[in-house]
Amino acid sequence: MVSISSRYLPDHEAEALAEAFGPNGMRRRSLLGGGLAMGAGLVGGLTATPLSAWAADAPEAEITVDQARTAPIPIVIPSFGPGVGEQITQVVTNDLSNTGLFKVLPGSAMSGTPDFAPYKAMGAHAAVTGGFSGSGSIRVEFRLWDVLAGQQIQGTAYTTNAANWRRIAHIIGDVIYERMLGEKGYFDTRIGFISRSGSVHQPRMRLAVMDQDGANCRILSSTQTKLPAFSPVRDQIAFLSYASSVPRIYVFDLASGHQRIIGDFNGVPLGPHYSPDGSSLVVPVAKGSGSDLYSVNIASGAKRQITSSGGAINVSPSFSPDGSQIVFNSDKGGSPALYIMSASGGSARRLSYGSGHYGDSVWSPRGDLIGFTRISGGQFSLGVMNPDGTGERIMTQGYTVESPSFCPNGRVLAFSRSGPNGGAAIHTIDITGFHEQAIPTPEGGSGPTWSPLNV
Repeated sequence: MVSISSRYLPDHEAEALAEAFGPNGMRRRSLLGGGLAMGAGLVGGLTATPLSAWAADAPEAEITVDQARTAPIPIVIPSFGPGVGEQITQVVTNDLSNTGLFKVLPGSAMSGTPDFAPYKAMGAHAAVTGGFSGSGSIRVEFRLWDVLAGQQIQGTAYTTNAANWRRIAHIIGDVIYERMLGEKGYFDTRIGFISRSGSVHQPRMRLAVMDQDGANCRILSSTQTKLPAFSPVRDQIAFLSYASSVPRIYVFDLASGHQRIIGDFNGVPLGPHYSPDGSSLVVPVAKGSGSDLYSVNIASGAKRQITSSGGAINVSPSFSPDGSQIVFNSDKGGSPALYIMSASGGSARRLSYGSGHYGDSVWSPRGDLIGFTRISGGQFSLGVMNPDGTGERIMTQGYTVESPSFCPNGRVLAFSRSGPNGGAAIHTIDITGFHEQAIPTPEGGSGPTWSPLNV
């Protein structure tokens, strides 16, 4: 059973406070490892060329996600060819299959217009044809076909450096997703997180980033790091680090490998959160028995206090997509609950009234949902509710589930799941509560933060 205190603070933030104030809080410090360059752009550039018979006005499939949840879209994806071609096919297949919205059917490789009759007999709604050629510079062609209408929906040829084959596969998956479902995909994205190793009582926690499917994992720091937040507009991650004599908020630029401190606070900073335009951060700062939220301009470092706690704990801030409001967690009403206020500060309106203690609030990029964690009856839960507090529903539960982060289209949440033995792993789950999956990482993982869609 999970022990619940009467003054609940989300585990990871309580841990940060304990690290800062406790006997071990100032011990594990060294300079962050810098100099790692990870350009967001494709190595060698990318050229995308429309292929003939491109049908920009072709109707998109009239399939809602709810329908697809019970009836995934049957789609045929034959191999793009041997070697790298087959690897591309597998990545596209995995991307679409992992959503639970597509049922990928096998097919024979072909060029030209498919023979739609056998595909119709298989029950397929769509089909893909594609090919791969080249070595140093590669060309990947793909076409998406509406099997029932017998016409091409999309055709594109990508020319780029061979090192980019995996990203091209994700881009193709995103194009198929968007053409079939009418909303942008999220496969060409990354997840920042805390890579965890060592013992339960003395974990080594380093900043890391990986593709959304767990590939290309890179460790970005060598020191104790927590509570990362991906910029919604830049290749940049803000996080809490113990690299200096006091806990500080840093911003790491993934393109240059450089990082910098975002000012000093008269208190202990906790997990930062970006504004939608990426120009500022909201940072909870613990002082005395409570904590307040501060807005920090990233360029100038100027700070402005936007809550006055009066001894309450205000944490887990998250902006609405238009930047006008902030949802956060506070125990100002006697127990931890979710509140909403103007992004400039002022009075706050209570949002959650269910039993138990709420935390880890995060606003969907679509604006339609707020994700949260809740402890009730000795059980951790991950749920969503409407921004007016209605429609609360629980998606998954566990010994510990925490740190939810939405993918760019708001359809999937990444979160941390850990067990009684202390191991932590990153999982994803569709907002319908289906298709929970573990993302493979070289070490344990926690605190996921989803990047914007790469461009």
